Order: sequence, then C-alpha cells, then structure tokens
Amino acid sequence: MKPETLTVGAYYYPGWHPCKIRDASFPRGWSEWQLVYNCKPSFADHEQPRLPLWGQENEADPKVFARKLDAAAEYGVDLFVFAYYWSRGRRLLEGALNDGFLKSANRGKTRFALMWANRMPRKVMPVKDAAARLIDPSRLVFTDPADFVEFISFVAERYFIEPDYYRVDGACYLSIFDTAFFIRQLGPEIAAQAINTARMHLAEKGLKLHMAAIDPIPEHQPLLKQIGFNSITHYVFLPDWKGDYLQDYSQCAGQRQQQWQNYQETTGLPYVPSVSPGWDANARAADYGTQKPGRYPWSPIVTGCNPAVFGDFLRKAAVFARSKSTFPHPAVMISSWNEWS
Repeated sequence: MKPETLTVGAYYYPGWHPCKIRDASFPRGWSEWQLVYNCKPSFADHEQPRLPLWGQENEADPKVFARKLDAAAEYGVDLFVFAYYWSRGRRLLEGALNDGFLKSANRGKTRFALMWANRMPRKVMPVKDAAARLIDPSRLVFTDPADFVEFISFVAERYFIEPDYYRVDGACYLSIFDTAFFIRQLGPEIAAQAINTARMHLAEKGLKLHMAAIDPIPEHQPLLKQIGFNSITHYVFLPDWKGDYLQDYSQCAGQRQQQWQNYQETTGLPYVPSVSPGWDANARAADYGTQKPGRYPWSPIVTGCNPAVFGDFLRKAAVFARSKSTFPHPAVMISSWNEWS
C-alpha cells in the first residue's frame, strides 16, 4: 500500500544574490529587487507592487537562508528544488545553494534537489520590446551526450552525494526545466543515449538517477519513457499562456486539476501535480501605460489569488498525489518559493 506521507516540494529561484557573470549584463548596482519594488499597477485593483515581508535579502548568506529553512519546516515544505544554471560548464547563480543553503547552521530540516535550468537568464530586464523574440537565441542551452554526462558527473560529485539530497526509491531526483528543447535539439534517440550514458556513469559511483520531465509537449509525451524519463511534472502550471489578459485563479486551478490524470495516461509515467499560488510577471516588463502587450511578461495575469483558493488547490493536489498518482511516494510541487518578479 502506498505510504500516505506527502512530500511538499517548492521550486527555488536563486536570483537574489550578487552574481558577477549575470550582473555584468546590467548597469552597476542593478538587481532584480529593483524590478519588484518599482513595479506599478497596470489596472484598477492590480496587486502591485507585491513585496516580500522580509524585505531585500542576500540569499547567499547562510544566516539569511537559515530563516528560510526554519519557515519551510514550520509550514510543511519538505524540499527545495533549486534552479541550476549550466551551459557547457558555465555556471550561474550558485550562491543561494552553495553559500546559503549548504552552509546553513540548521541544514537538514529540508531536503534539496536540482532542476537543470537549461535556459540562461535574461540580459535585459525589465523587458522593453514587446515585439522581440520571446526567447533570445543567446539564452538557449545546447547540449550533447558528452556535455550531458559532464553535467551529471559535476552535480553528482557536488550534490547527489549529500545525505539530504532528495531521492526517489534511492535514485537522485533531477528535473529539466525546458524538456521540450532538450529533446528537440538532440532528437529522441540521442537524448536517450545521453541519459543512458549518464546513468551508466553514475552506476560506477553507486548512484542512480531519477529524471523528471517538466511541461512535456504533446509530440514528446509518448516518447518520454523510452527516452529515459521516470516521471513528469510542471514548473508553473496555472494560467492559459495564450488566453485572456486577466484570468481568474479558481477557474485556472480547476482547469489544470482536470489535466493531471491525462498526463499519466498519455505518457505512461507518474505525474507529480504542480500548484502555483498565483501568476503575475509584470515586474519583469517595462511599463507600457494603458497599452497591454498580449504576451509574457505583460500577459497573462491571474487575479483572485489568496491563501484560501491556493489552499484549496493544494489540498486537491494532495488528494491526487495520494490516490491517483503512480509516483512511488506521494509528492506535490509548488511554483515557487520565491520568484518574486
């Protein structure tokens, strides 16, 4: 019988500490905190700016991160899934994990895992040109089997070996943010080769790998198991990205809840439901006044967000995780702990 203990994971966006490589793309003294604090309302009753109660923090300070771990333990978050930026050996935004989390005096209350953020951070924020390509080619992270094995070897030696790294039936959990791009640029056969080679490499070290696909597109869904993925989930799975400018939270949540089972049926893999407390990326968008470009980061915006509707959505995700998901141990993901902008 499946155990009833529920693992609640939260994605962690490590964008709130100084990073020389990323900061070199912006004016001196810039930080993403400026986006958060300078965001203006775009319509009547628009809840902006939305500011963290703890104010501006340097998450690379272990004392700062210790407070986050205390809060996670108090409110039932069992797992932080850190976005991890790797592009052929180039690494960004590691301070939150390496200096904040791993050096916290109270580490051990919350486990951790990695999500390969195979898309580099933007070099222009706020986004000023609504006509520009949504994903600039310079942000795309290309890989090949050798690079993928190098990446897996690197994170295994530094993170998989840690006693508080999250494992699923003994296998180290790793998700890929843009799974569709990973498969599309390699092709299904080469992607399978990359994952299989990485697994053989880990086996020599006595380690196993659990691969989670994030937001797989329909054409890839029937192929995920043979490629080597073990489960599927989402990052933000709330708004209709091509839908109305303003979308109601409860309606969005109801629509997403109805899709969870379908992902298991079309892929033959366990689905871990992903729940978001809201969605509004306007802090990352230049102010167009009354003009509202119909695309990210200006649109869509989810309205009607509050703890009650989020709690209801989370309870339904917990029910699915315990009674319908085929994931070995009931789990729910929250997107996210701290992506304020």
